[in-house]
Amino acid sequence: MAPAQRTYQQQDRELEERVAQRTCHVVHLTHNDLDAVGADAIHRMRYGEVVSVFSSVGKYPFMLAVIAGVPGNGDLLSISDLGFNQAVVQALTKAQAGGWKIEWRDHHRWKEDEVNAVEKRVDLLHLDTDRCACGIVAVDLCPDSPAALEVARVVCDYDLWKHQDPRSAVLGQVLQKSEYREYVRDLLARGILTDQKVEEAYEAIKREMDGMIARSIRHTRILTGKYTIAFAPLYGYPSETAAAVRKHFNTDIEVIINGNGRFSVRSVPPISHLIARKFGGGGHPNAAGGSFQFSRLESFIYWLLKRNGRFAEFAVVAADY
Repeated sequence: MAPAQRTYQQQDRELEERVAQRTCHVVHLTHNDLDAVGADAIHRMRYGEVVSVFSSVGKYPFMLAVIAGVPGNGDLLSISDLGFNQAVVQALTKAQAGGWKIEWRDHHRWKEDEVNAVEKRVDLLHLDTDRCACGIVAVDLCPDSPAALEVARVVCDYDLWKHQDPRSAVLGQVLQKSEYREYVRDLLARGILTDQKVEEAYEAIKREMDGMIARSIRHTRILTGKYTIAFAPLYGYPSETAAAVRKHFNTDIEVIINGNGRFSVRSVPPISHLIARKFGGGGHPNAAGGSFQFSRLESFIYWLLKRNGRFAEFAVVAADY
């Protein structure tokens, strides 16, 4: 058996043990960014002890399946900041039958058939594309808490790409490093938005980030047409890279691409999610993700020349909106 397979199996066993041996009555399955960390902090403001399960978008159906295999005994399984995935339907059915009370809060865009599939398998489904997930959790769980609402306001400032509160950038960038996740979560749960440790981490990360962004800008390709579109290689920090590219080149759309063709797209017009769907992805109107699905040869050429023929295809797709 391959080492990677053993690793995944071990992770599943560890998660199963955490849930089965819980001494509290809430399990929170969420994403792994600032929005998710803020949502988890507000769960702790409301419930106290929580079993927190942070996951990437790609792995969460597997984690949900593991949780669903553990008896719920009437406890709450709360899901936040994770969009619909067809693979979760069976797990929701199993979790519901196993005695879990299930609540799902999300701010991604769902189709009507997706809503219908989930609603019948959960106790609550709260979708709101105008808020971040942390904001939805705050108004549901702690509507009368000034501390919770302030945490949600700062988190949404970063997650919805408003960038009006400088504290949000500090938190968002520090949480690019997963080792700070629980530390920041515990601060937010106490209503504290920063401290010396967070500020020092931010300064170190910012130095690293500025160098990576400068490299991305040097290798950016621009296509003009209906929209001015920038294509830049990703060296780290996709959201911050996109913002810097937009400021530097005054672009309408920024596409930040990693070595295998996966990309993050940011746009001034609210069309990012529409474009991303054409490339196997999705997201929000002004921020989404997809993939060019580079072959090995394309990956090598992109690494060497920082260009790819699919950029023109992307521009054609964007021009349809």
